[in-house]
Amino acid sequence: MNPTKDRRARPRRIGARGEGPDRLARSAHWHAARGLAVFPLRPGSKTPAIEDWPHQATTDPEQLTRWWREAPYNIGVATGPSGLLVIDLDRPKHGSETVPEPWHSRGATCGRDVLDQLADDADQAMPRTWTVTTPSGGRHLYYRQPDGTELGNTAGRLGWKIDTRGHGGYVVGAGSVLGGQRYRADVIRRPATLPDWVILALTGPDAPPITRPAGNPRRFGAAYGLKALTGQLEHLLSSTPGRRNHDLNGSAYALGRVAAAGALDAQTVRDELLSAALRIGLGRREAQRTIESGLSAGLRRPRGTT
Repeated sequence: MNPTKDRRARPRRIGARGEGPDRLARSAHWHAARGLAVFPLRPGSKTPAIEDWPHQATTDPEQLTRWWREAPYNIGVATGPSGLLVIDLDRPKHGSETVPEPWHSRGATCGRDVLDQLADDADQAMPRTWTVTTPSGGRHLYYRQPDGTELGNTAGRLGWKIDTRGHGGYVVGAGSVLGGQRYRADVIRRPATLPDWVILALTGPDAPPITRPAGNPRRFGAAYGLKALTGQLEHLLSSTPGRRNHDLNGSAYALGRVAAAGALDAQTVRDELLSAALRIGLGRREAQRTIESGLSAGLRRPRGTT
């Protein structure tokens, strides 16, 4: 990509918070040298520091030098322009989450366990690939986008505590710092080919409509809830400036109705919407207020009621 001269592409100036710019700048150039399109995130955070990051992300060293002279920005890796589908394996928050079925019965404790079990079910081991460990103990597995297909972002579609980031998404790159802890590249190698079973799981036909159990006309199944959550997150991640807070409120309301019908956990809705809101540049406090407002309204009107 060619570096942009547009002043709107300049990141907002933010003071350093405990991390020198040289090391982070080297990390940004290190990614770009390996063909990954990067852009600056606010220091110590996951939030983009520039507008229109999907189009401004670049491998151009001169542009990267100009950006990282400004401040010790974290590194955002734009997964679509980089030709990546990143599998994001998370861990449950201590004391606040229980492992849902069928994963609990199978002994899973985190997204990594669930992915291993899914791979066993498919009789295809996950190929070794570029791997980044996050400050929370999760992992980002970098795979190549399949030829002829543009896989986007999903939340939980593969399984519990597994998200994916592709076209329209980004991940925090190795070397970035969050809460004083660094994103660490544990395996550095060319991203592997995405297994066929993962492609099928992400592109196959939607599950059949979920019927409501007899005796409880307002209750929907978990598959319905997962589909609703994924759809709303994809909608929110593609939201445009000027509509993001409005769209966040609408998504919170819609998912609140689904949660009230028993197909989603309200805290999961809060966590996933907040993560998406921060990714598109909304402030944490503003996003939390908007989510609570929309979610509370939705919880008062369970899905299936008039």
